[in-house]
Amino acid sequence: MTAPLRQTRFKIGGMDCASCAAKIDTAVRRLDGVADVSVSVTGASMTVSHGGALPEEKVLQQVARLGYDIVRAEGKTDRRASPAASAHDHADHDHEGHNHAGDDHEHGGEPVAKEAAGSSHLHSHAEPGQAWWRSRRAVLTLACAAALVAAYGIGHLFPVAERWVFLAALLVGLVPIARRALMAALAGTPFSIEMLMTIAATGAVMIGATEEAAAVVVLFLIGELLEGVAAGRARASIQGLADLVPKTALVERAGGTSEVPAEDLAVSDVIVVRPGDRIPADGEIVEGLSDIDEAPVTGESTPKRKGVADAVFAGTISTDGVLKVRVTAAASDNTIARIVRLVEEAQEAKAPTERFIDRFSRTYTPAVLAVGALVAMLPPLLAGGNWNEWIYKGLAILLIGCPCALVISTPAAIAAGLAAGARRGLLMKGGAVLEGFRRITAVAFDKTGTLTAGKPVVTDIVAYGRDERTVLALAAALEQGSSHPLAVAILDRAKADKAPVPPALAAKAISGKGVEGSVGGVAVFLGSGQAAGERAVMTEAQRLAVDSLNGQGKTVSVLVADGTVAGLIALRDEPRPDAAAGITALKAEGIRAVMLTGDNRRTAEAIAASLGIEARAELLPQDKQRIVGELQREGLKVAKVGDGINDAPALAAADIGIAMGGGTDVALETADAAILHGRVMDVVRMVKLSRAVMANIGQNISVALGLKAVFLVTTIAGITGLWPAILADTGATVLVTANAMRLLRWRG
Repeated sequence: MTAPLRQTRFKIGGMDCASCAAKIDTAVRRLDGVADVSVSVTGASMTVSHGGALPEEKVLQQVARLGYDIVRAEGKTDRRASPAASAHDHADHDHEGHNHAGDDHEHGGEPVAKEAAGSSHLHSHAEPGQAWWRSRRAVLTLACAAALVAAYGIGHLFPVAERWVFLAALLVGLVPIARRALMAALAGTPFSIEMLMTIAATGAVMIGATEEAAAVVVLFLIGELLEGVAAGRARASIQGLADLVPKTALVERAGGTSEVPAEDLAVSDVIVVRPGDRIPADGEIVEGLSDIDEAPVTGESTPKRKGVADAVFAGTISTDGVLKVRVTAAASDNTIARIVRLVEEAQEAKAPTERFIDRFSRTYTPAVLAVGALVAMLPPLLAGGNWNEWIYKGLAILLIGCPCALVISTPAAIAAGLAAGARRGLLMKGGAVLEGFRRITAVAFDKTGTLTAGKPVVTDIVAYGRDERTVLALAAALEQGSSHPLAVAILDRAKADKAPVPPALAAKAISGKGVEGSVGGVAVFLGSGQAAGERAVMTEAQRLAVDSLNGQGKTVSVLVADGTVAGLIALRDEPRPDAAAGITALKAEGIRAVMLTGDNRRTAEAIAASLGIEARAELLPQDKQRIVGELQREGLKVAKVGDGINDAPALAAADIGIAMGGGTDVALETADAAILHGRVMDVVRMVKLSRAVMANIGQNISVALGLKAVFLVTTIAGITGLWPAILADTGATVLVTANAMRLLRWRG
């Protein structure tokens, strides 16, 4: 049996494009003991899978030589996964067997491993909170640009020194680029963008185009800087979610309140949230009532009224009341932390389209080099063309052919799509899942807790000889102190209707029948219709009313007072408010919807009829899995939505498994995606987001290849040269990145 792989995670600074990620991936894969590498540009992270102890110092040195900052993420964890595990299947374990004395880094997350001797810091990032224009990359770009301006001035005043001052200006930017090209080549990536840039600039100098070479290097550095700014914005979209959680909290301890860092809160701590404050932790309200504004996290425009026993989560705002909240999750495991962690890990899992582009680019870049060489050599050799003219054209083709825009076209869009979804409670575990949603043609829903709220509510009160308020009050009196779901529903309805709940004397439960007691001197019984029939005579109209309510999938409790039927109380687990609209929206997209439930057929069919969905009832977990398989054999791509342990087999069998709302940990682990806020409409939103992302990718690839094709023709025709070539590459990269960033504003 293959031993499970361990996974170690690193944070990387200055990695701003897919080309950067590819170089790091290639370099680290070459190290002994490394089984797999997954790099996320947007997450600025790398996960290394390894069988035994990881040669961590070698990983740090290998990445630092390429000019990137690197630090061990979280500083204390190893992650284990089976060889087939995806990037999100992580469990923390202690890291063993490493002596870190003498390391040039620390494990706290702030300090980073500095570059190895001889490496450059062209891609070094700004320190946390530092403006982008103060980063090393910006300084280098400004220095190179200043040198070019100075060269123009000196060359104008002293024409004899023009070539040499432009050469000096060129070297300011080219030396760091060439050093990075060399390090990348030694680490296994000989055909990097830096190598193409170095060859083009050096060739331009050799044919006397030194001024153009210097200008091209400045334009290249500006393009790199713009890429870095765009990548920073993409990261900020997720970091902004993490920043919703306040840094401090008011906690009740030793009879008073004190301000402590939010990250120090422990489970079961009681915190005080004042009006207008953001809630600093996931928890449960133990005192107080307030409207909770969840818009910053869920996008919901209307605040929700919440009180004692209601759950709240970090980052939301108490608008008008003082709350005391018992903490239910540590800072590292609250809702927002889990979202951020899941999105970062998901961005490391490549989509099929992204993997194809990666493979294509590995062939494409050497091909560009070959085409450039042929353009430079064949016309002079075969047709007597001017060597300088055709070498110039060949060098321009190298710059046109830079793969940056093409390579970043897919991961930028996927990263933006994952981030946009996460900000709206739509979590997808990787690009493959995001891409797969567009192909879904059928959705199988669980009923309880998925299409319905998961708890019964009182739907009907029918009174005989008394008013409805009195019937409700008598029933609630008997149910006081009970935790049975039906009892809780009756008490909640009495509270909502402000019905008085008098005390009940000698109240007791009668197994399998109901509950009885004395309320205000009146003998009262609440139970099933059959049990009530043993205590009172039910009229034909009353029996028909019970049958009618049962036919609607409702559970009916009959109230008997002083030996006569006083009323009927019907309860049902009602559909979620947006369930019918969600099913209708799926149908409008041409997607079939079916309900799979273990509930009785009558209840299932009643719920299904109200929602307009076909129903399969009285199913065991293996039956749900079997039906998913049957749908797949019909040629359908099936998504399964559920929230319980009994849904896990079907979630795993479906093409995409979706865990709903506050689903069980088993469902969340098994599922490929999660809908955090329990909205049925979010299923169709995931489909629409997938389609929007894939359309964006198509646009990006068209822009990247289209611009290259146009400038390839114009360069060979002698219309454009080195400057337009690098502008085409930089422009395409910026356009592609900006287009992908539009997805961050996706509203669904």
